Amino acid sequence: MAGSVAAGLAPAARAVAGSATVGPAPAATAASAPAVTAITAPAGTATADARSAVTAAPAVRSRVRPWRLLPGPRRTPFTFGYAVVLTGTSLLGRYGDPELVDALLRGSSTDVAHLAHNPLLVLVASALWIAGGITSPYAIAFLLVLTALERRIGGLRTAGVFLLGHVVATLATEVPVGLSVLAGHLPGSSLHRLDYGISFGVAASVGALAGLLTPWLRWAVIAGFGWMLVEDLIAFTDPMTNWGHLLAFAVGVCVWPLLRRGRPFRAPARPASRAEAG
Repeated sequence: MAGSVAAGLAPAARAVAGSATVGPAPAATAASAPAVTAITAPAGTATADARSAVTAAPAVRSRVRPWRLLPGPRRTPFTFGYAVVLTGTSLLGRYGDPELVDALLRGSSTDVAHLAHNPLLVLVASALWIAGGITSPYAIAFLLVLTALERRIGGLRTAGVFLLGHVVATLATEVPVGLSVLAGHLPGSSLHRLDYGISFGVAASVGALAGLLTPWLRWAVIAGFGWMLVEDLIAFTDPMTNWGHLLAFAVGVCVWPLLRRGRPFRAPARPASRAEAG
């Protein structure tokens, strides 16, 4: 009797066990699917946002900023400070007492007479004035060229290039005048020839900057600026100064190897990580 009862209950127990095993499984699987979707969907969105942020970062950095063409006290302190001094002397030359301005200009002139007695003083003082005023082409070139040059090689080397062109071109044009006066080929008044301005230093800076540009832009600057200087020389209005401009320009070209060898290292921009982008 007990055996028959056990035999009769066995199929019912197996049916109950089967329904307990099979029944909950689909419910658990169905419940787990939305959970996986809920976790992966935000992660994919965050990854896409991070990628778009990284892709957009170079576009933001490559925007043109016109104000970077002009000097500033932080990035280009030499050019900025020098421009402030030149602005002050230009305003003095325009609105100051004419007799005082004339005396200052003659005292700053790098003529043969002054170079023979106070060479260092007049070489520095003559570079504090702009021939033609603050609106002259060389004043505008000073701002643009020296700003670009200082951003590439630093203030100290920019000052060195400017002073080298200024000094070499001044001596190269004034010393022959003194020798010609001694030989009797020029009158004694040539020893007091009024000579001042920043044009020699600017010409040297243009030549130096050309060596740091891309090849096509480099030769365009050399051809354009060089042709302008040659035209001034052909006009023969002021041959000594025009020869000085060409010589200063050549000085700037000659320092290319020094500037390229000593250019400051700039680390490449590091792309933003996914964590930073999010």
